[in-house]
Amino acid sequence: MRKIVVGAFTSLDGVMQAPGGPDEDPIGGFRHGGWAVPYFDEAMGEAVDAMFAAPFDLLLGRKTYDIFAAHWPYAGADDPIGTLFDRITKYVATRNAAFDPTWKNSRTLGPDVVARLRKLKLEDGPNLLTQGSTELLQTLFRHDLVDELHVFVFPVVLGGGKKLFADGAAPVALRLESSKTSPSGISANRYTRAGAVETGSFEFEQPTEAELERRRKLT
Repeated sequence: MRKIVVGAFTSLDGVMQAPGGPDEDPIGGFRHGGWAVPYFDEAMGEAVDAMFAAPFDLLLGRKTYDIFAAHWPYAGADDPIGTLFDRITKYVATRNAAFDPTWKNSRTLGPDVVARLRKLKLEDGPNLLTQGSTELLQTLFRHDLVDELHVFVFPVVLGGGKKLFADGAAPVALRLESSKTSPSGISANRYTRAGAVETGSFEFEQPTEAELERRRKLT
C-alpha cells in the first residue's frame, strides 16, 4: 500500500505560492515570489533531505510540474535533487487530455484523478510525495486522500496568495510526529493521521441564563 505525503512550504498565514523566486508563479498579481529563499539554512536543508530520504514518486499538479520540468532536468549531474527527480516517476494531474509530458519518467493521471490515486494507493510501490501543487492539494484534502504532511512554516506573513488549506477539506485529526526549528526560524513539522476529529467543551455543565440567551440569539 502506498501513502500520499504532502510536502509544503508555507508562510505563517498559510500561503504556499512561489516560494522559490519572483517569476515562479506571479498569477493573481502575487508580488512576493522568492519569500522562502532568505530563510533557507543548513538545518532546513537537512529537514528537506529527511523528507526525500524514503523512496517516493512525485505527485504534481500541472503548474508545479511545468515549473519543475523547466528547472530540475537542467540542474546538472552534480545536483542530488535534480538527479533524484530525473530518475523517479512523476505523476501529473492535468485537465488537458492532450497534454504529453516531455520530462522523462512522467505520466498523467488521466481524467479521473481521484479514482486513479485511490488505485495507486492500493498498489505496491513508493509513497506519492507532493511538492507545491496547491490546486491538486485541495482535491486531495477534499477527498481525504492525504496520509502524512511535512509542513515547513516560515516566519513571514504574505497577506494573500494560494494557500495550503481551503474550505472544503475533509475533517481529520492529525498527530505531530516530529517538530524542529531551524536557526532562521523555520518550523519543520511532520504530521500523520490520527482518526476522526474529537471535540470537548470548556463550558459549565449547567449553562447560565446568560449563555442560554446568547444561544437563542444565534438562532
